[in-house]
Amino acid sequence: MPTTSFSSSTTSPWAPGRCTAQSRWASPLGEMLLVRTAAGLAGVLFDGQKWQPDPLQIPEQPDDPLLTETAAQLGAYFAGRLTEFDLPLDLHGTPFQTAVWHALRDIRSGQTRSYADIAQTVERPAAVRAVGAAVGRNPVSIVVPCHRVIGRDGSLTGYAGGLLRKTALLQIEGVLVAAQPELI
Repeated sequence: MPTTSFSSSTTSPWAPGRCTAQSRWASPLGEMLLVRTAAGLAGVLFDGQKWQPDPLQIPEQPDDPLLTETAAQLGAYFAGRLTEFDLPLDLHGTPFQTAVWHALRDIRSGQTRSYADIAQTVERPAAVRAVGAAVGRNPVSIVVPCHRVIGRDGSLTGYAGGLLRKTALLQIEGVLVAAQPELI
């Protein structure tokens, strides 16, 4: 099992000096930014998604071993050959955010959970909206599977990368997604 560092912090995950390398990867769903720290993967972000960091003043290193492995595992995921990522993570957020992100890691490929389910898991059953906000701030799309969180009624609700991408990711995993009016 890969190492995962969930750090509770009020400082930005993109604070100067924290990230050490970045690279770009052309996914089937659009360009992605991959970011690492000395401790692990800190960002997997679609271009244009909500909560993007400002341009990072860190080296572009497409040959960085961790970023290369991240791209390889993402490629295998999109090809349907990988269901669980094996990458060291270094995620920084509030204590509540990190609890939610940790709970997301327990949702297996092909499964979904509601925001209410996650609120129960983190022992804050009344915090469904706060769970939604924390899910939306997940800095490591796909690897920490926030796309697997849906509405209690089975509807696709927000996704920082956009609902079309969320639908596509769930379909890769074999989840039958009902037609959503806003996607037609």
